Amino acid sequence: MKKLFLLILLVLNIFAVNSSIQLFKEKNSKHTRFTVLGLGDSITEGGKNFHSYLYDLWEMLYSAGYDFEFIGPHASKCRIGAINNAGYSGKNAEFLEAHIDSIYRLYPADIVLLHSGHNHSEAENPVAGIITSQESIIRIIKIINPNVRILVAQVITSGKLPKYSYLKDLNKGIAKMVKRQKSKNVILVDQAKGFDWQKYTIADKVHPNPEGAKRMACVWFKSLKKILPPASQTYRPELVSYKQVKRGNLYLHVFKPVSSKKGIKHPCIIYFFGGGWATGSPLQFYRECAYYASKGMVAITADYRISSVDQTTPFESVEDARDAIRYIRDHSMQLNLDANKIVAAGASAGGHLAAVTGILSNSIDNKSSYKPNLLVLYYPVIDNSPDGFGTKELKKRYQEISPLHNIDNYVPPTLFILGTKDPLISVSTAETFKSKLKECGVACDLILYKGAGHPIFSYTKPLTSDFYKIRIDTDNFLKKQGYLKK
Repeated sequence: MKKLFLLILLVLNIFAVNSSIQLFKEKNSKHTRFTVLGLGDSITEGGKNFHSYLYDLWEMLYSAGYDFEFIGPHASKCRIGAINNAGYSGKNAEFLEAHIDSIYRLYPADIVLLHSGHNHSEAENPVAGIITSQESIIRIIKIINPNVRILVAQVITSGKLPKYSYLKDLNKGIAKMVKRQKSKNVILVDQAKGFDWQKYTIADKVHPNPEGAKRMACVWFKSLKKILPPASQTYRPELVSYKQVKRGNLYLHVFKPVSSKKGIKHPCIIYFFGGGWATGSPLQFYRECAYYASKGMVAITADYRISSVDQTTPFESVEDARDAIRYIRDHSMQLNLDANKIVAAGASAGGHLAAVTGILSNSIDNKSSYKPNLLVLYYPVIDNSPDGFGTKELKKRYQEISPLHNIDNYVPPTLFILGTKDPLISVSTAETFKSKLKECGVACDLILYKGAGHPIFSYTKPLTSDFYKIRIDTDNFLKKQGYLKK
């Protein structure tokens, strides 16, 4: 009996040790969230007629799987809404030196991207003063946070001459100054090399155009990758053009199944991002796409026209969403997907688009085969009437594309997830939607998240338990419909 008791203790001890090791591995395999402060002048902040590098860098970091956040006192508009930074238009390095103590104490980022050297003139002979100010900025930041990593840029070139003739000498001085720091946490980044102002700036010969901003972001990103630990997951979707619009190609970001045998057709899920038909990015659903690709689905997140980028209305967004469904059906062989198992999914305005693809009357194009087979809707905008949500023009023409007002017997089975404290979509609206579907013989699973608002979670913020709850509820729905293995 005593031997048996000792044996049980030994087994329990081994189990406890193994569990501790596993927990340690899981804890330490996760990439640590970090904050970034873009520090500089208008080249960092951006403006009405030119681009900052911030959004392009955000895309690169997000696609690479990093868990991060841009912080700062200013919010620069971009297609995902805004990105925070400490770019001060029209201000120089001396201004930043005078204010850096208060700026950095309020926004003590883990990583600082310093790009400052403009807003002087050759006649001022400013190089020595700029270098002195940059050294002071670095010193003050390091006093506040000894572990900070500061990336100091040799600034981009300019064709505004003779005003900016001093930049060449300034960049030489910046390189020497960084070397004097003798710190592995103060890193020189050469933004000047290869930056051709004739190719990469707008008409003022100073501020980056879209291509110039992307080039700056690439240089920052390469330097950041050298100091950051590997991310837990890197996203590498295949970009497939599904239509052309005024700004160029609209792409499907296609995540192929992790394991796929030749000739096997996979269920497909296509996501439409939220943002009020005005902002947003296909990257919003990269996490979900990677997850469902790992479960054997072809997972797609679609770009579509939005007002902040294309100056369009929700009607053009709807047109693009329907064209995306048409494309994947017509190209199911090339995409290796089962044309009879297509799920349209989305959040908020993206939920509206997903719903529209499955609900709008076929009389518009007389092609019922272009409807998806299932709908997965996260806090979707389903009522565009004057009592619902939408732009002024949309409310006038709501009967054309309001999901709640176009329900018929041909709507696919639907999952509807909504927070009970959603200020845009009421629980009663969701219940009315479900009732109308039921009257038409359409199955609708309505799941209410008590106390949740709009959105239920944010893809740019740390993930909450609701993110994983939504995944579980979506899994259960897809399993019930035969799209995922039980």
